[in-house]
Amino acid sequence: MAVDTSPRTPTWTYVDGEWIAGNPPLIGPTSHAMWLASTVFDGARWFDGIAPDLDLHCQRVNRSAENLGMKATMRAEEIEGLAWEGVKKFDGKTAIYIKPMYWAEHGSSFSVVAADPESTRFALCLFEAPLGNEHGGNSLTVSPYRRPTNECMPTDAKAGCLYPNNARILAEANKRGFQNALVRDMLGNVAETGSSNVFMVKDGVVFTPAANHTFLAGITRFRTMTLLRQAGFEVREATLSVADFQAADEIFTTGNYSKVVPVNRLDDRNLQPGPVTAKARELYFDWARSTPRG
Repeated sequence: MAVDTSPRTPTWTYVDGEWIAGNPPLIGPTSHAMWLASTVFDGARWFDGIAPDLDLHCQRVNRSAENLGMKATMRAEEIEGLAWEGVKKFDGKTAIYIKPMYWAEHGSSFSVVAADPESTRFALCLFEAPLGNEHGGNSLTVSPYRRPTNECMPTDAKAGCLYPNNARILAEANKRGFQNALVRDMLGNVAETGSSNVFMVKDGVVFTPAANHTFLAGITRFRTMTLLRQAGFEVREATLSVADFQAADEIFTTGNYSKVVPVNRLDDRNLQPGPVTAKARELYFDWARSTPRG
């Protein structure tokens, strides 16, 4: 039976020294990545002629590969250069998602379950993807599912094996009429949402869950914290409960896909996008548009 593998949006992939349009078949049924999940990726964004923190995303995918037992076969600077090369293949009208990836083809000599680092492969995929819900905000509920600890999952990598958990978090929230969810760690403290880092504001102070190795402390999270502090805001990384968020004056999320987005509802409480959230968005996009272009 023929299966349609064509992408839903214009897509270019660099693999094995060449650019290929569309969605090339790269992983077979005996590939280690196919059946034992040895995949990592990262995601940067291009929009308005800029790609904020592209260098940091390229560096992180190499760390993720090493942390999952693979071998980073490309220098971060090479990945960055290829990304700018790929951007030129698009018409420049729509935002682009930049996704470098590594995966293993074979198991190791001591166990098929572990990846053979020498079999690591690399691809860079770019596809059109609008920035998403920029101003309207997202609704959140509290997920019944939890984030794992580093002792039981590779939370120190942006690994594909972590994302089925995120998918069920989002699917469960959507079934209850919400766009996303607050996710707790195994101790019951808030870690992130199903697809982004999360911040709250109380009495003018900005709080975000302390990085405790249960979630990916994102690049956009770090950039937003830095910019807010430079602008004179007090920003605290702290252990935060669901009750803290329920009592917050403002809540917003940060992530590569949509950058800084307000939260307009948490369960049965409606929130208005507040001044600190608006300032965080302004600071981020002002900084991004001031960075050198590739």
